[in-house]
Amino acid sequence: MGLAEDRDVSLKLFIVLTRAMQSITKRAEEDIKSYGLNTTEFAVLELLYHKGEQPIQKIGEKILLASSSITYVVDKLEKKNLIVRKPCPKDRRVTYAVITEKGQEFMSEVFPKHKEALQEIFAGLEVEEKEQLIRQLKRLGMYAEQI
Repeated sequence: MGLAEDRDVSLKLFIVLTRAMQSITKRAEEDIKSYGLNTTEFAVLELLYHKGEQPIQKIGEKILLASSSITYVVDKLEKKNLIVRKPCPKDRRVTYAVITEKGQEFMSEVFPKHKEALQEIFAGLEVEEKEQLIRQLKRLGMYAEQI
């Protein structure tokens, strides 16, 4: 395959990957919205649910969100009584976000449903194909970061 053909295939791959991601994201967002949350709220809750309390200042980098938006999201989740803020006893500059009992119960109910929705979204591929795609996309992402 010549360089021109390789460029054409690279362009086609970008288009197909982008469109697939848009379709997948749309379906996942629809599922999350059915629980009364937006994707950012869900991502913060999921992080706290699976990883425990987190410094608010560190949440943004863990879920790939601008730090300026985190305070707004934490405020919204706090108003819904799904999380609370807890000052760090050792450093007053640090505040933790902690999932509440109501938040735990909520996620215990909706997270399995969300996993099932993702299963349905990706049901077009066999397990081996998914695993192969995971490896390929990781390799592609790592390469793209290095160039």
